[in-house]
Amino acid sequence: MPHPASPRRLAPLGALLLVALAGCAAPASPAGDMPTDPSPDTHGEIAGAAELAEPAVGLTSIDGEGHVSHLDLLEETTADLGAVRAPLTMHSDGRYLFAADESGVSVVDSGVWTWDHVDHFHYYRAEARILGDVEGEGIATVATSNSSTTGGTGLFFPGSGEAVLLDTEALSTGEIVETFRLQTVPGAGLVVPAGSFAAVAAGGEVTLHATDGTAVGEAAACTDPAGTITTRVGAVIGCQDSALLITVADEQPVVERIPYPVGATAPRATAFANREGRPTVAAVAEGVGVWMLDTRERSWTLLPTAEPVVQVTAVDDKDANLLALTADGRMLVLDGGTGALRAASAPLVSASLAQGQPVSLIADQQRAYLSGSAEGRMWELDFADGARIAREFTPERTPLFVAETGR
Repeated sequence: MPHPASPRRLAPLGALLLVALAGCAAPASPAGDMPTDPSPDTHGEIAGAAELAEPAVGLTSIDGEGHVSHLDLLEETTADLGAVRAPLTMHSDGRYLFAADESGVSVVDSGVWTWDHVDHFHYYRAEARILGDVEGEGIATVATSNSSTTGGTGLFFPGSGEAVLLDTEALSTGEIVETFRLQTVPGAGLVVPAGSFAAVAAGGEVTLHATDGTAVGEAAACTDPAGTITTRVGAVIGCQDSALLITVADEQPVVERIPYPVGATAPRATAFANREGRPTVAAVAEGVGVWMLDTRERSWTLLPTAEPVVQVTAVDDKDANLLALTADGRMLVLDGGTGALRAASAPLVSASLAQGQPVSLIADQQRAYLSGSAEGRMWELDFADGARIAREFTPERTPLFVAETGR
């Protein structure tokens, strides 16, 4: 990906450039780390998609009225993808965007994705489109896997306590198919895909289910479920006293409990973030610092910070970079092993944070992307080069929520 050294502003809306180049990427994953999701030998290909020589990386955003835009970071062109419900929250797996309000979830297919084949990757582009809606009561929590063409996507509606699993393969062909919709207890909850199974966290426990909703295995206790993420090792569910790690062994789901360190008094983790697929994830320890959860080692580490942070994400690269956002809108680059400060940006999103507006902080292997709706801008930052602003974009439609897609 080209990365100009000086800030550049986004051109007016233009057409997306569609390319069709075939190829594989060089190995990028350590041996022994296996995808959580089923991996049929399709390399992530679907009918009508073009395989590319490099990832078609973009920033797909939704504004406060539900208008969806896609910025192609290679061509610096923007396309209007249509409109969805005005979102109160948004979740993305790197291909799909799930925009939620009090009565349901709208699903957007950005049309760009990467297939992780363990020792190399395949990159695709297909038609971007609005797929439709899933109705439900209350602002849904959404949980995705690391595959955009296999497995499932989980939605939990807190108002009704309905737990829904969508067929992700069907999403990849333009259909919304519910493989189950189970009635549980209203309130906080999660539906978390794990290989060809799904875990449902509600009512103080986590139950395991086949894709048709049939219960399998034994339930595990989980008070106040909050926060989930899928790493290369397995699927994580945050509980009051621990994290649950769900893996698949011998074609059966396995649940392991990772308790917080003995004597820990820092606030629990309630949201996890990292560079997609990596084994280590980060979470805010409110008012104290950052929790690091290593799913490969099954261990927590608390990193105190010199000032409170409001959002974090683990790059989990060879330099153990950790990105954090301060209350005054600066992006910090921290040492993920010690918490030491390496670099800091200027206060870029201070107005959004002061007004309680959503702020998106995203990390990939080379860059970070930061957006603020009050500022009406998106920034690409080089975290390995002193948090330098590599590019600056001023989109025609002010983004409320932003996702990096195609990576």
